Amino acid sequence: MAKPSDKSKLSMNDFWEVSHAAAQFTGFACTISARHLKDDQTRMQFNRELAYYARRVVRDVEERQLSPQEGLRELKAEQQSLLSQSEHIFRQSIGLIGGAVQVATGAGVCYGSAGTMCAFLGAPLMIHGSNNVYENTMNLYSARTDVEGPVRKAYQGAAKQLGYSETSGNMAYLTGDLALSGAGVMQPVLKPDAWRLFRFIRSDRERAYKQMSREALVLEVGVDAITAEQLYDEYKK
Repeated sequence: MAKPSDKSKLSMNDFWEVSHAAAQFTGFACTISARHLKDDQTRMQFNRELAYYARRVVRDVEERQLSPQEGLRELKAEQQSLLSQSEHIFRQSIGLIGGAVQVATGAGVCYGSAGTMCAFLGAPLMIHGSNNVYENTMNLYSARTDVEGPVRKAYQGAAKQLGYSETSGNMAYLTGDLALSGAGVMQPVLKPDAWRLFRFIRSDRERAYKQMSREALVLEVGVDAITAEQLYDEYKK
């Protein structure tokens, strides 16, 4: 690409700066590949291709096909692109796991309440969870970020029927997701040592979050934070 008209000698300081940025970029690429690529051969190929790319930028700067500033901008832009892709994969993976947890929680609500809370909380949790699993699985599989599942589309359709926008439907879906997740962890469940003589009493139950592991609580908070961020993004539209 390139063609700076200035053919003056490249200073050692400029060359060192670009070379240092290229080395940092290569290290960053290795970190990203270790995080997301489990197959050794695929990871090595990915690292090799990005190392070749970084060396090409350094060579183009050295040969004055790119100015040092252009070389630094290229490396920075490519690193930002990798970071953005990594963040999307992380968020979608968390969303996929969170959706599976919603399905399991909804099933547990239906079972634990002998069906009395199924229509109100258990079934909606399973429906939302299944939709989140679908959306995040398809996004990961197709390397996209805009897949919409049937439940979200149903919210959008209902919003339009009521004279609102598609964005309002998305906000209703995300608000419902947060509310259901919150209700799920606050749902009273039987204590592990509860023992029934005639019937269980209030003291035999505790909030579901008290029986969750630390890792599960962190996951729940992470999923809710991502959902809240998406809700804020929709609000700004």
